[in-house]
Amino acid sequence: MPQLEPWQWILGALCAFNVGVAKTGVPGLGILIVPLIVLTVGNAKTSAAWLLPVLCTADVFAVVYWRRHAAAGRLFSLAPWALAGMAGGAAALYLEERVLRPLVGGIILLMLIAYLVRRHSKNPSAITPHPAVYGVTAGFATTVANAAGPVMNLYLLSKRLPKEEFIATGAWFFFVINLAKIPIYAWHGMFSRQSLVFDVLMVPAVFAGAITGRKIVHLIPANVFEGIVVVLTAASTFFLFR
Repeated sequence: MPQLEPWQWILGALCAFNVGVAKTGVPGLGILIVPLIVLTVGNAKTSAAWLLPVLCTADVFAVVYWRRHAAAGRLFSLAPWALAGMAGGAAALYLEERVLRPLVGGIILLMLIAYLVRRHSKNPSAITPHPAVYGVTAGFATTVANAAGPVMNLYLLSKRLPKEEFIATGAWFFFVINLAKIPIYAWHGMFSRQSLVFDVLMVPAVFAGAITGRKIVHLIPANVFEGIVVVLTAASTFFLFR
């Protein structure tokens, strides 16, 4: 069993629950998960491997639920750039944890800024997509920190997709990308028996979150929900720079 304190188990379960919610109905919630899992594990580098199987589990729920709405063709121009970004992220994983930890924090802050710019833009749908910028940034951020959600939200928003296609297309992107990250993390020796046991124990929380995501998305006012996520993300990211 992983040697975690009770508060770490609670925080880990909250992360797994939030992953399920983010994958099936509230994509913006994903920005909060990365700093919290780093705080749970206590290591920015290995925390990515602790979180990855949880993400893959939630991806399965999302892909199955939204299988009839995906617009996979929207991702073709993004794919080669995302792979290039993943290669850069794989190289960055050779950095020491004391360097990677603030790097992860910096990536999340950049993602948060991008999220806020999009959120408060007078015409967010007019954002012009650039596959190279979006793809490289998403590939690097997801490999180093599982933090590509806000980038993909911006990209898919620029495609003016209906809500169902927005969520479904993002689900398929991360399903493929997250599976592709497994050999990268294995090569770096980031998985462990403790991390895999933790992931198995988190499956019920992911399942509960996946169900909840579809139920609460229409109940919480968008501005209130997003405000809570932004504040908690900024506060939790602060600890990554300590």
